[in-house]
Amino acid sequence: MSHPNSPDPSRFPLRTVHLDFHTAPEITDVGRDFDPAEFARTFREAHVDSVTLFAKCHHGRLYYETDRPERHPGLAPGFDLLSAQIEALHSVGIRTPIYLSLQVDEYAAREHPEWIAHDESLRITKWSAGAFEAAWHVLDLSSPYADYFADQLDEVLRRFAPVDGIFVDMCWTQPSATRWAVDGMRREGLDPTDADHRAEYADLVAQRYMARYSAMVEQALPAGSTMGVWFNGRPKTALAEERKHVRHVEIEGLPTGGWGYAFLPYVARYVRPLELPTLSHTGRFHESWGDNAALKPRAALAYETSQMLSLGLTRGVGDVLHPRGALSPAVYDLIGSVYGHVERCEPFVEGGRVVSELAVLVDPALGDNPGASGIGAVRVLQQLRAQFDLLPPTADLAGYRVVVVPESTPVDDALAERLQRYREGGGAVLLIGPALLRNGTEGIEPALPGLPVEDLAPAPAGESFLACEGVPGVPADFPVISYGSRISARAAAGAEVLARVVAPYFPRSWDRFCGHSYTPPADPTEEVAVAVGGGVAAVAVPLLEQFHEHGLEQYRLLLGAALDRLLPDPLVRAGGPVHLETSVVRTATGTVLHLISFLPSRETPGLDLVHDPFPLVEVPVSLRLADAPRAVRLQPAGAEPAWEHDGTYLHLRVTSLDGHTMVVVEH
Repeated sequence: MSHPNSPDPSRFPLRTVHLDFHTAPEITDVGRDFDPAEFARTFREAHVDSVTLFAKCHHGRLYYETDRPERHPGLAPGFDLLSAQIEALHSVGIRTPIYLSLQVDEYAAREHPEWIAHDESLRITKWSAGAFEAAWHVLDLSSPYADYFADQLDEVLRRFAPVDGIFVDMCWTQPSATRWAVDGMRREGLDPTDADHRAEYADLVAQRYMARYSAMVEQALPAGSTMGVWFNGRPKTALAEERKHVRHVEIEGLPTGGWGYAFLPYVARYVRPLELPTLSHTGRFHESWGDNAALKPRAALAYETSQMLSLGLTRGVGDVLHPRGALSPAVYDLIGSVYGHVERCEPFVEGGRVVSELAVLVDPALGDNPGASGIGAVRVLQQLRAQFDLLPPTADLAGYRVVVVPESTPVDDALAERLQRYREGGGAVLLIGPALLRNGTEGIEPALPGLPVEDLAPAPAGESFLACEGVPGVPADFPVISYGSRISARAAAGAEVLARVVAPYFPRSWDRFCGHSYTPPADPTEEVAVAVGGGVAAVAVPLLEQFHEHGLEQYRLLLGAALDRLLPDPLVRAGGPVHLETSVVRTATGTVLHLISFLPSRETPGLDLVHDPFPLVEVPVSLRLADAPRAVRLQPAGAEPAWEHDGTYLHLRVTSLDGHTMVVVEH
């Protein structure tokens, strides 16, 4: 469907809305209040340039004119809601990717219950524990449902081509034991009784349907389109393999919807090095999808959209359309207020590239759930103002000044050899916990030659204490608790020791313990916990996991001291509150330093909420620049702060009351 004002398909959208429309068949007045002019005006005035619209929802119902029986019964005869929405938005230059639900389809589940995925006990797969709870059924894509969906997709593509993009939802890997899945596993030489084989076959099914549906969508895209099909629910850590099916990436992550505020900074830093156009979704909901009658505070949405901008992503906000088809003015006043801010910021970073100095190697097998080590890494490095990416162990390390290997990333022979070549090329390495040992705790061979520690071996489980030396902010005479397993190590000749191990009087056990928690520290040992030398830092305790689980300030300061030895001239130094987030973007004309200051607080048993920006007042900021700049401004306000350049760093003090500002440096 084309229009004289149709959007340019070669421009990736910047400010999007994902317009949910999961509408039960019992609702009889679907689209009754739809007004195309008002629909288009509302989005345009809210600074939106793309809206994902529904062809098919989780109820399995269709929202366009069709002879298929799945057409929503509440649509008036002859009323093509989707066509009317697309026409209205294209008339004002707004893109309209089309949404279809895949593995959740209540209509198909009711008409063909045999297509529902079954577990190994032949129980149907449903998002609830009981038959009489309201919840979605999950379909098996090894069943004839795969063809059923393909027919729906084909009709949508023929009806609406050229399409601005296709969003296929609910695409996780779903093991099943239906007769189709069992037969398929046998054809592949897999054992249906083996859970690992069932998971392997489920992933094979996903790879095949993505290849099939992607090929269909590619035929319906306009020339030069930056968007194609996106299969939502796939792990982003699988994109190295699955990127062949997509042209762009979408990251769903509602901080109050179960993802939390650490999820996006983790996943974004993993996706970013792939150099695929990427947009991220939050929601205007107080909690999560379906929380239709609740709005989050403006400060929360400002934080989330500004953070997307700073991470190099374009912005997306989830909304839900009322069944009658009219948008809520209150929702778009909220969305428009934050999108107005990011729109004013966008020209200063257009065409820019986020700059990172550290590469954190993470295990792709963890998927989008990085665990304590991954979340701990993101939090502590953000607080240290480090500029970092997350990479798989096979990624190219060129261009990074430091490589960090967390305790959850196995160092096999191949990675050990790559790290050694990286070191020989002048790069610095920080190894944590089991990453000090080649092939983890299964052996005692060091991951690299020439480590600043020696005599490595797994230590007995239990608490110990860290006596820090030369770590600013950590008293040398106050041993700090260290939880969990460690690697026993001694300092190599010439190594600088930043922390030594202090043993408790005795290990805590059921029949011998002291006090409420752990046995007090007794005497220092010959073991070292952190040592640096020869461009390598060795951390023998699970410092990232501990930081995630316990949050001790001393862990951050200790890790920061180790990084200072490896990277004495970091790209950014900044004072201010610990929660301050920083990122650097290089453009054709200058450098931009994002400063983000919002502070989520735990206000319910499961919700971290943001109500206000946290002011920055005269915060000292230093940005490494080889040459003195022509001009420095705080954007988008346009203020011109006082600054100086010492030949290595630009120094200034920043005051910002709005939660997000950009130090824009003109070269």
